[in-house]
Amino acid sequence: MDAFDKRKYYEFLTPLERGPRGNTTEQVERSLRAAIVDLEFAPGEFIDKGAVCVALGVSRFPISEALTRLATEGLVEILPQRGSRAARIRLSEIQESMLIRQALECMVAEKAAEHLSAADMEALRENLLAQQEAVERGDRPGFYALDLQFHAILVEGLNLPRVAAVIDASRANIDRVRRLLSSPRRHTVTLAEHREIFHALETRNSHAAHKAMAAHLQAVMDELGRFSAEHADVFVHS
Repeated sequence: MDAFDKRKYYEFLTPLERGPRGNTTEQVERSLRAAIVDLEFAPGEFIDKGAVCVALGVSRFPISEALTRLATEGLVEILPQRGSRAARIRLSEIQESMLIRQALECMVAEKAAEHLSAADMEALRENLLAQQEAVERGDRPGFYALDLQFHAILVEGLNLPRVAAVIDASRANIDRVRRLLSSPRRHTVTLAEHREIFHALETRNSHAAHKAMAAHLQAVMDELGRFSAEHADVFVHS
């Protein structure tokens, strides 16, 4: 494969901008993490370091360093004598991460019903309108971003930065799952679930907010169970 072919092969990777010395590895890590989470590298797909070199315009060393870091996050598998690949998704890790999210985000929803400001409630209302528009035009990336924003408004509105950090830390593999499950039908269902959460918040019903958030997150796990049974090659069942 010549340089042109490699660049075309990984055309979803953008050449890095030259910044301060020493941050190249960080830039490569961010770029590869985004490509893995966005499923540009499919679970189980080997990553051609030479192609990444050409696509990003860097040497092999920062790529190797970045892949090692991503391996500690569970996003990359490094196989001796074989190379590196985007990790298949471990169902046990997803289940654990979702337990963390359920515990924290249900608590957040409960507290938001009691304390979220009028300005943040209005931000949620506008977000739901934008979600509806994204569903109508079939905008999957747009809906995904609005989904993240909906949940972020709740945490940020309560000024809980440490809670937000824990939720973010558990999100990478969950986000891969959410992209795998992405479909017009799933977006329509998610929007309805978000509206249930919003209604509970709007009526200041903390118990209903907790219940609606729990149902929303459990629905993702239920759908994942069905999807993983049909696509066993993408997952590690341990």
